[in-house]
Formats: sequence, structure tokens, C-alpha cells
Amino acid sequence: MSLPVELTVLALAGLVAGVINTLAGGGSFITLPVFIFMGLPAPVANATNRVGVLLQCATSALAYRQEGLTRAVDKRAVVACCAGAVVGALLSVDIDEGTLKAIIGVVMLAMLPVILLRPGRWLEGRPGGDGRAGPGGLLALFAVGVYGGFLQAGVGVLLLATLVLGSGLDLVRANVVKVVLVLLWTVPALAIYIAADLIAWPQALAMAAGSAAGGWLGARVTVRGGPQLVRAALIAVIVVSSGRLLGAW
Repeated sequence: MSLPVELTVLALAGLVAGVINTLAGGGSFITLPVFIFMGLPAPVANATNRVGVLLQCATSALAYRQEGLTRAVDKRAVVACCAGAVVGALLSVDIDEGTLKAIIGVVMLAMLPVILLRPGRWLEGRPGGDGRAGPGGLLALFAVGVYGGFLQAGVGVLLLATLVLGSGLDLVRANVVKVVLVLLWTVPALAIYIAADLIAWPQALAMAAGSAAGGWLGARVTVRGGPQLVRAALIAVIVVSSGRLLGAW
């Protein structure tokens, strides 16, 4: 495959992944296999993927701001997620990836009945929910950050669940906060991967161009589709992503 064709494929994959990531999460289940198919070693693919995630979150956050949905993010949540992401990135070469993916797959499947049987909790949030997490919620956010720094794939689903169930946000508000948190924690995680010289820059920038456009489009779709659309996307992503993590396909 010639370089121009390869970069075009990467940009298109980034576009699709950007939309999926902004709607619910799981776009990295598209981008990581594409990077590996293009010949990148798995650790390089994992690191290179972060460039697209960063730009996708930046354009999504900008689109949400233009839609008037920007909201203050709990600073404690930012600290918890960023600290976790740093730990995850530093440990990424030492932890058994297969074991971690299996654990996350089981957790994601366990969330599915909650989403299906208690739709009101996801669509409307908790009455009086102000987006501030308690001690347990902050610990959960730290754990999500660790996974995000380590692998990223499927982390949006876990983060949405934590924000809805732990902070009382509805799905649209949780999506806005999710984008901001992932944007912020990707900065230190990406810095660690850059320092380790694990970024394939031509491929990263091609994927990032598509991801940025996908993030912008995904935010617009989220606003217009509302919580019902995000919930439907979340269910689909959980089924596909958990099966992928557990090796079902």
C-alpha cells in the first residue's frame, strides 16, 4: 500500500472513530487495529493513537462550547483522572494487557443490565446531580484514568458510566465532561509516550486530521440526538467492545 493511500485510510478511520468516541466511546477499537494493520507494533500503535484522541477531544469540546453546553468540570475529577493517566502510561509496558482487557470487558458487560433496566437514570441523571463526585467516585475516576493512560480503547464507556452513576449527570452533560477529562489526561499521557519515542508521526497526524473532523461532527450529532441517541450508541458500543475485549470476535 502506497503512503498516500495509507494516510487516506488512516484519515477515514479517524473520522469514523472520532464520531464514535464523541457519541459514546470505543473508537480506538477501530483505530488501533488499523494502525497495526499498517505495520505499527502494538506499543507504537497504542501511543500513536493518542495524537488523534487529543485533537478529537479538542474539536469536540469546541463544538460543545459553540452549542452552549460548556460546563465547569470538578477540579478534583481532573486531578484524579490525570494522576491515573500518568500511572497508566508509565505502567503500560509492565502490565499484562490481555488480563486488563479481560477485566474491563467483564465490567462493561456488567454495566449493560443497568443501562437497559434503568434507562431513566441514564437519560435524566440523578435529581440534584451537580457533577461532583464523592470519594468513591473520585477513586473510580482515578481507576478510569489509569486504564485510559494504559490502553484508551473503551475508556469512554467506563468514564460515562462513572459520571452518570457517580456524579448524577445525564448522558449529554456527562458526554461534555467526558470530552474535557479525556482531553486533559491525554496531555500528560501523550508526553510520556513522546518521551519514550513511541509516536509514528506521519500516521499519527493523518489519523488525527480525521479524528478532529469526527469529533466536531460527533458533538453536533450528540446535541441534536439527545440522551436517547447517546444511550443507543452506548449500548451498541458496550456489546461490540466487550466482545472484542473478551476475544469473542
